[in-house]
Amino acid sequence: MTDLHPGSQADASLEDKVQYLIDRQQVVDVLLRYASTIDTKDYVGLRATLTDDVHGNYGGAEVDGGDNLLAWVDSMTTTKTWQHHMLSVYHVDFVSPTEAKTLTYHTSHQIDSEVPGATSRIIARYKDTVRKQDGVWRISDKLMEIGWVDGFTAPG
Repeated sequence: MTDLHPGSQADASLEDKVQYLIDRQQVVDVLLRYASTIDTKDYVGLRATLTDDVHGNYGGAEVDGGDNLLAWVDSMTTTKTWQHHMLSVYHVDFVSPTEAKTLTYHTSHQIDSEVPGATSRIIARYKDTVRKQDGVWRISDKLMEIGWVDGFTAPG
């Protein structure tokens, strides 16, 4: 994919190059904040990472709208007493100065109050579209491609 952010071009001005680095870091930051707010059940923070018209597809479960996605995440994690997402953002490709496509590798662990001593693990990839609105980067589309889910006994 050709990166279309003005700052990514070889002949870009210093100002455009600096803006490119700022935008790229802000895109990575919103992706990481999305995961950490789910881990801590900070739903106000989570909602701030999403556009109002966000579309989510989580292994085939489709959700539309920021408030609906927030409610869906809450319903999926009600009995989770501990969560830990590990993310690696591999690609941030700008389609324009206000939109980027990203690829993130995902591993998460959850402990569930209904299954004492067990830990579940999800290995997946996120493919996101992130848009800059009113100067703030937010997730507008999230596709979670699940590789596998397994479980094991938690230590201790």
